[in-house]
Amino acid sequence: MEVVTTKRLHLFSGRHNQELTDLIAENLGVPVTEAGLGQFANGETHCKFAESVRGSDVFIVQSHGELDGRSVNDAIMEHLIMVDTARRASAKRITAVIPFYGYGRQDRKAEGREPITARLVADLFKAAGASRLVSVDLHSGQIQGFFNGPVDHLTAMPVLVGRLREYGQDLVVVSPDAGRVKVAERYSQQLHADLAIVHKRREKGLKNVATAKDVIGEVSGRACVVIDDMIDTAGTICQAAELLVERGAASVTAAATHGVFSGPAIDRLKNSVLERVIVTDTLPMPSDKRFDKLEVLSVSAVIADAIRAVFEDTSVSKIFDGQNQQ
Repeated sequence: MEVVTTKRLHLFSGRHNQELTDLIAENLGVPVTEAGLGQFANGETHCKFAESVRGSDVFIVQSHGELDGRSVNDAIMEHLIMVDTARRASAKRITAVIPFYGYGRQDRKAEGREPITARLVADLFKAAGASRLVSVDLHSGQIQGFFNGPVDHLTAMPVLVGRLREYGQDLVVVSPDAGRVKVAERYSQQLHADLAIVHKRREKGLKNVATAKDVIGEVSGRACVVIDDMIDTAGTICQAAELLVERGAASVTAAATHGVFSGPAIDRLKNSVLERVIVTDTLPMPSDKRFDKLEVLSVSAVIADAIRAVFEDTSVSKIFDGQNQQ
């Protein structure tokens, strides 16, 4: 007996970034399949797909961030439950699309008796039944090796560079610390701009505490763009901006892939010397996190191109000319 099968793509969304999934679906020209997510009376998550996914290529999009009273942990658990649902419904291949990867900063033991939670999250997705992971601008590239399977590491660089080109020629790309120099250097090459580095010192044993100390590079009278993978409490970005203005910078803009905006971030950014804060929609941006200086760009086209490449079994790296591998 011979059976000719047709590949089918099913796109699902968790509840932590429905708007981004809708834009991805629009770019792909496919509908978002109803996931049937809900809560039991005791708060446990329930999932029941509205359509059969037997033999299908399933892509499940979920950002690991907090939203509407649901935590990062809730987002991850919901994502895992959806992956398990697809596996038990006999999906042929399951791709977990994670625009923002939860626990990505805990990728090594910085001190004794600490977990490597980024590896734990990867193990959980493998155990749940994910065949592949797709994520955007991981905090460190080594996380790709934590998952026992293919990982497509996308970058928001094409989106951010396209916007920053509007700033003109006399631009200085600034790395907020030594750890982001390689990323800032790639941006400076794409923008044909000069590079500067802010030297900062982190306080041992304290989370989200760092002090900007000095600037390496010429910034006087120049338009500066501070590049980072995420803005969390905004302490580092705001301190860097103040230091750049002290050194004579004509203007300072912050550009990052992920706008986490935890705790005092919004007030800090509102009251900072930054002229503009540019982030992408890898995380949802509810009204209470929006402010006049904020500009949100969409990475939906980038993720849609990657999903299309995975579905068609073509190269994802070619989308970025290999820039996503650096």
